[in-house]
Amino acid sequence: MSIETLPAADAAGRIYDATVNLTKGQIVYLKAARELDEAALRTLFLEARTPNGFLDHPVDREMLARAVDLALLGPTSANGLPLRLVFVESAEAKEKLRPSLQAGNIEKTMAAPVTAIIATDLKFYEQFPRTFPDRGEMLKGTLAAMGPAAQREFAWDNAVLQMAYFIVALRSLGLDAGPMAGFDRKIVDEAFFPDGNWTSQYLINIGYGDDSKLFPRLPRFNFDEIARFA
Repeated sequence: MSIETLPAADAAGRIYDATVNLTKGQIVYLKAARELDEAALRTLFLEARTPNGFLDHPVDREMLARAVDLALLGPTSANGLPLRLVFVESAEAKEKLRPSLQAGNIEKTMAAPVTAIIATDLKFYEQFPRTFPDRGEMLKGTLAAMGPAAQREFAWDNAVLQMAYFIVALRSLGLDAGPMAGFDRKIVDEAFFPDGNWTSQYLINIGYGDDSKLFPRLPRFNFDEIARFA
Protein backbone atom coordinates (compact mmCIF):
# COMPACT_ATOMS: atom_id res chain seq x y z
CA MET A 1 0.00 0.00 0.00
CA SER A 2 1.52 3.27 -1.10
CA ILE A 3 0.83 6.32 1.02
CA GLU A 4 0.33 8.26 -2.20
CA THR A 5 -3.00 6.45 -2.60
CA LEU A 6 -4.34 7.98 0.61
CA PRO A 7 -6.18 11.29 0.99
CA ALA A 8 -3.73 14.18 1.13
CA ALA A 9 -4.42 15.15 4.74
CA ASP A 10 -3.91 11.59 5.97
CA ALA A 11 -0.83 11.06 3.84
CA ALA A 12 0.78 14.22 5.18
CA GLY A 13 0.17 13.32 8.81
CA ARG A 14 0.41 9.54 8.50
CA ILE A 15 -2.53 9.22 10.90
CA TYR A 16 -5.82 7.39 10.77
CA ASP A 17 -8.88 9.64 10.64
CA ALA A 18 -12.05 7.65 11.31
CA THR A 19 -14.17 10.35 9.66
CA VAL A 20 -12.55 9.75 6.25
CA ASN A 21 -13.96 6.99 4.06
CA LEU A 22 -11.01 4.65 3.44
CA THR A 23 -10.56 1.13 2.19
CA LYS A 24 -9.68 -1.67 4.60
CA GLY A 25 -6.14 -1.73 3.25
CA GLN A 26 -5.72 2.00 3.77
CA ILE A 27 -7.04 1.79 7.32
CA VAL A 28 -4.61 -1.01 8.18
CA TYR A 29 -1.75 0.92 6.58
CA LEU A 30 -2.45 4.08 8.57
CA LYS A 31 -2.99 2.26 11.84
CA ALA A 32 0.25 0.36 11.38
CA ALA A 33 1.98 3.71 10.81
CA ARG A 34 1.14 4.63 14.40
CA GLU A 35 3.60 2.04 15.73
CA LEU A 36 5.90 3.60 18.32
CA ASP A 37 9.53 4.12 17.45
CA GLU A 38 12.44 2.69 19.43
CA ALA A 39 12.85 5.85 21.51
CA ALA A 40 9.25 5.70 22.68
CA LEU A 41 9.54 2.00 23.53
CA ARG A 42 12.67 2.74 25.57
CA THR A 43 10.75 5.40 27.48
CA LEU A 44 7.76 3.21 28.22
CA PHE A 45 9.27 -0.26 28.65
CA LEU A 46 12.79 -1.13 27.57
CA GLU A 47 14.64 1.36 29.79
CA ALA A 48 11.86 2.24 32.25
CA ARG A 49 12.52 0.99 35.77
CA THR A 50 10.74 0.89 39.09
CA PRO A 51 12.57 3.46 41.26
CA ASN A 52 13.96 2.55 44.66
CA GLY A 53 14.71 6.18 45.52
CA PHE A 54 14.09 9.64 44.14
CA LEU A 55 15.98 12.80 43.32
CA ASP A 56 15.09 15.85 45.39
CA HIS A 57 13.11 17.52 42.62
CA PRO A 58 9.43 18.47 42.61
CA VAL A 59 6.80 17.12 40.24
CA ASP A 60 4.56 19.72 38.63
CA ARG A 61 0.88 19.24 39.31
CA GLU A 62 0.23 19.97 35.65
CA MET A 63 2.20 16.84 34.74
CA LEU A 64 0.15 14.75 37.13
CA ALA A 65 -3.04 16.15 35.66
CA ARG A 66 -1.79 15.35 32.16
CA ALA A 67 -0.99 11.78 33.18
CA VAL A 68 -4.47 11.36 34.62
CA ASP A 69 -6.04 12.75 31.45
CA LEU A 70 -4.08 10.23 29.39
CA ALA A 71 -4.95 7.33 31.68
CA LEU A 72 -8.65 8.16 31.47
CA LEU A 73 -8.56 7.43 27.73
CA GLY A 74 -7.91 3.72 28.31
CA PRO A 75 -10.85 1.31 28.12
CA THR A 76 -12.81 0.13 31.13
CA SER A 77 -15.93 -2.03 31.35
CA ALA A 78 -18.87 0.05 30.07
CA ASN A 79 -16.66 3.11 30.55
CA GLY A 80 -17.21 2.76 34.28
CA LEU A 81 -14.04 4.72 35.19
CA PRO A 82 -13.94 3.81 38.91
CA LEU A 83 -10.34 5.01 39.49
CA ARG A 84 -9.90 7.74 42.09
CA LEU A 85 -6.61 9.26 43.21
CA VAL A 86 -5.19 11.25 46.09
CA PHE A 87 -1.80 12.85 45.48
CA VAL A 88 0.03 12.96 48.80
CA GLU A 89 2.54 15.84 48.66
CA SER A 90 2.69 17.68 51.96
CA ALA A 91 4.74 16.60 54.97
CA GLU A 92 1.54 16.50 57.02
CA ALA A 93 -0.17 14.16 54.58
CA LYS A 94 2.93 11.97 54.33
CA GLU A 95 2.85 11.55 58.10
CA LYS A 96 -0.77 10.40 57.85
CA LEU A 97 0.43 7.81 55.35
CA ARG A 98 3.49 6.67 57.34
CA PRO A 99 1.74 4.34 59.84
CA SER A 100 0.31 2.27 57.01
CA LEU A 101 3.66 1.53 55.35
CA GLN A 102 5.65 -1.65 55.70
CA ALA A 103 9.14 -0.97 57.03
CA GLY A 104 10.89 -1.45 53.70
CA ASN A 105 8.68 1.13 52.02
CA ILE A 106 8.89 3.97 54.53
CA GLU A 107 12.12 5.68 53.48
CA LYS A 108 11.45 5.80 49.75
CA THR A 109 7.86 6.86 50.25
CA MET A 110 8.79 9.69 52.57
CA ALA A 111 11.44 10.82 50.06
CA ALA A 112 9.20 10.62 47.00
CA PRO A 113 8.01 14.03 45.77
CA VAL A 114 4.50 12.63 45.39
CA THR A 115 2.76 9.44 46.46
CA ALA A 116 -0.48 8.65 44.67
CA ILE A 117 -3.08 6.68 46.56
CA ILE A 118 -4.77 4.54 43.95
CA ALA A 119 -8.36 4.06 45.03
CA THR A 120 -11.65 2.87 43.62
CA ASP A 121 -15.03 4.50 44.02
CA LEU A 122 -17.45 1.88 45.30
CA LYS A 123 -20.36 4.06 44.13
CA PHE A 124 -18.88 4.45 40.62
CA TYR A 125 -22.09 3.23 39.00
CA GLU A 126 -23.90 6.41 40.02
CA GLN A 127 -21.86 8.20 37.34
CA PHE A 128 -23.02 6.03 34.43
CA PRO A 129 -25.49 8.67 33.14
CA ARG A 130 -22.43 10.85 32.60
CA THR A 131 -19.87 8.26 31.47
CA PHE A 132 -22.23 6.26 29.23
CA PRO A 133 -25.03 8.69 28.30
CA ASP A 134 -26.87 6.42 25.86
CA ARG A 135 -27.35 3.62 28.40
CA GLY A 136 -26.48 5.36 31.63
CA GLU A 137 -29.69 4.90 33.59
CA MET A 138 -29.93 1.24 32.59
CA LEU A 139 -26.33 0.55 33.62
CA LYS A 140 -26.75 2.49 36.84
CA GLY A 141 -29.80 0.41 37.73
CA THR A 142 -28.14 -2.87 36.81
CA LEU A 143 -25.06 -2.22 38.94
CA ALA A 144 -27.06 -0.74 41.79
CA ALA A 145 -29.10 -3.96 41.94
CA MET A 146 -25.99 -6.10 42.32
CA GLY A 147 -24.73 -7.05 45.74
CA PRO A 148 -21.88 -5.10 47.36
CA ALA A 149 -19.39 -7.88 46.61
CA ALA A 150 -20.14 -7.82 42.87
CA GLN A 151 -20.02 -4.01 42.82
CA ARG A 152 -16.68 -4.04 44.60
CA GLU A 153 -15.23 -6.64 42.23
CA PHE A 154 -16.29 -4.61 39.18
CA ALA A 155 -14.87 -1.41 40.65
CA TRP A 156 -11.65 -3.04 41.86
CA ASP A 157 -10.81 -4.80 38.59
CA ASN A 158 -11.37 -1.73 36.44
CA ALA A 159 -9.53 0.66 38.76
CA VAL A 160 -6.48 -1.64 38.71
CA LEU A 161 -6.69 -1.62 34.92
CA GLN A 162 -6.72 2.18 34.99
CA MET A 163 -3.75 2.18 37.36
CA ALA A 164 -1.73 0.37 34.68
CA TYR A 165 -2.67 3.05 32.14
CA PHE A 166 -1.64 5.68 34.67
CA ILE A 167 1.80 4.13 35.18
CA VAL A 168 2.42 4.08 31.42
CA ALA A 169 1.16 7.68 31.18
CA LEU A 170 3.59 8.79 33.90
CA ARG A 171 6.47 7.10 32.08
CA SER A 172 5.44 8.71 28.81
CA LEU A 173 5.91 12.13 30.43
CA GLY A 174 9.40 11.33 31.68
CA LEU A 175 8.46 10.49 35.26
CA ASP A 176 9.28 7.34 37.22
CA ALA A 177 6.59 5.36 39.01
CA GLY A 178 6.99 2.90 41.85
CA PRO A 179 3.75 1.00 42.58
CA MET A 180 3.47 -0.71 45.97
CA ALA A 181 1.05 -3.02 47.72
CA GLY A 182 3.14 -3.11 50.91
CA PHE A 183 0.85 -1.06 53.13
CA ASP A 184 -2.17 -1.48 55.40
CA ARG A 185 -5.25 -0.49 53.40
CA LYS A 186 -7.41 -0.19 56.50
CA ILE A 187 -5.14 2.49 57.95
CA VAL A 188 -5.10 4.42 54.66
CA ASP A 189 -8.88 4.21 54.30
CA GLU A 190 -9.45 5.46 57.85
CA ALA A 191 -7.03 8.36 57.33
CA PHE A 192 -8.03 9.45 53.82
CA PHE A 193 -11.46 7.95 53.05
CA PRO A 194 -13.43 7.98 56.29
CA ASP A 195 -16.82 8.08 54.52
CA GLY A 196 -16.20 4.60 53.11
CA ASN A 197 -17.16 5.39 49.51
CA TRP A 198 -13.58 5.15 48.23
CA THR A 199 -11.20 2.35 49.14
CA SER A 200 -7.44 2.23 48.64
CA GLN A 201 -5.83 -0.36 46.40
CA TYR A 202 -2.18 0.56 45.76
CA LEU A 203 0.32 3.33 46.32
CA ILE A 204 2.53 4.76 43.58
CA ASN A 205 5.59 6.81 44.43
CA ILE A 206 6.16 9.35 41.67
CA GLY A 207 9.11 11.52 40.75
CA TYR A 208 12.48 11.43 39.04
CA GLY A 209 14.14 8.22 40.11
CA ASP A 210 17.64 8.13 41.56
CA ASP A 211 19.23 5.59 39.21
CA SER A 212 22.13 5.04 41.60
CA LYS A 213 19.69 3.20 43.87
CA LEU A 214 18.35 0.84 41.23
CA PHE A 215 18.73 -2.90 41.53
CA PRO A 216 19.71 -4.89 38.44
CA ARG A 217 16.61 -5.69 36.41
CA LEU A 218 15.14 -8.96 37.61
CA PRO A 219 14.50 -11.82 35.16
CA ARG A 220 11.41 -11.92 32.99
CA PHE A 221 9.78 -14.87 31.25
CA ASN A 222 10.23 -15.69 27.58
CA PHE A 223 7.19 -15.45 25.33
CA ASP A 224 7.01 -19.21 24.79
CA GLU A 225 6.91 -19.83 28.55
CA ILE A 226 3.75 -17.85 29.24
CA ALA A 227 1.85 -17.56 25.94
CA ARG A 228 0.26 -19.89 23.46
CA PHE A 229 -2.09 -19.71 20.52
CA ALA A 230 -5.42 -21.54 20.49
